Amino acid sequence: MQDRPAAEEIVARFEIARTAFLDPDGTPRAPLPDFARDRGSLVAMYRAMLLARAFDARAVALQRTGRLGTYPSALGQEAVAVGTAAAMAPGDLLVPSFREHGAQIMRGVRMEELFLYWGGDERGSDFRDQREDFPVCVPVGTQYPHAAGVALAFQLRGEDRVAVAVGGDGSTSRGDFAEALNIAGVWKLPAVFVVANNGWAISVPREAQSAAQTLAQKAVAAGIPEQQCDGNDVIAVRATVAAALARARAGQGPSLIECLTYRLADHTTADDASRYRDDAAVSARWAEEPVRRLRAHLARAHGWSAAEEEALHAGIAAEVDAATEAYLATPPQPATAIVDYLYAALPPDLARLRARLEGQDG
Repeated sequence: MQDRPAAEEIVARFEIARTAFLDPDGTPRAPLPDFARDRGSLVAMYRAMLLARAFDARAVALQRTGRLGTYPSALGQEAVAVGTAAAMAPGDLLVPSFREHGAQIMRGVRMEELFLYWGGDERGSDFRDQREDFPVCVPVGTQYPHAAGVALAFQLRGEDRVAVAVGGDGSTSRGDFAEALNIAGVWKLPAVFVVANNGWAISVPREAQSAAQTLAQKAVAAGIPEQQCDGNDVIAVRATVAAALARARAGQGPSLIECLTYRLADHTTADDASRYRDDAAVSARWAEEPVRRLRAHLARAHGWSAAEEEALHAGIAAEVDAATEAYLATPPQPATAIVDYLYAALPPDLARLRARLEGQDG
């Protein structure tokens, strides 16, 4: 190695730490945080992940039978959504992308509302019980500036609330992401940015998206703290997000968290992942998935029984069935709905279109 010129000096260094508590077989690798020693807390997160997975399976089945539109599965990523939601306070605000239904359901969004949205009915974005969390965001990366704006509103109002945005690894290549982190860092906004690094941006592998060694280090340029965690370990996700939320509440500004997980399903129901990744590689990842991991820990550390498992699955199946029936029984909107919510007063061309549509409905 050549000697450094005398006029040169190191002006900055950074390290990326990774948090993990459970090995893939459910064995603790480090002392657990207080909440993770409580059986009830663990069962609640386990139930939320199972419910998210059951909702997922039903949504795919509805799409395959022509009763739902294109749908993005979160199979294998449940710990990111559930761990994030479990760490949030009721008054915090979730700004999701399109694979966070586990977090949305846990925070009070009804499953039938999500079915409606993915069925092409915008009434599914008008949540009955969770009125302030943002709806599903399909455009990649646009949720990050939204979260920065919400966090600014909280700051200006002096509210003890935090905006939490969640996106995928591909979204970190978007300008929206960099701009949101930059302004959040400058203004020390109460925001937490969670990146679910599932290894793929549709068919583009992580290593082809960015030359950065980690995605967490993208926070360094914005001057905000960064952390990586095992995104298949719901305890690690919850603990890491909780620490970032506490920092934001203390007026110390935003954080970026990279959750390492894996997408076990196709990108969406319009995708065939077997065209660009090896089935054997995907099969190997099943040993790391979060539901199996927490179940093993519950059985070993808290005596989780087969009877409890069976009862939990039965209860979840009944909930998903009821939500499916409610969705399928929802009368369709009239054709005029395509223009009814665009303007306070419709311009002449859309007013004429509405009149024709109204005539068709009649």
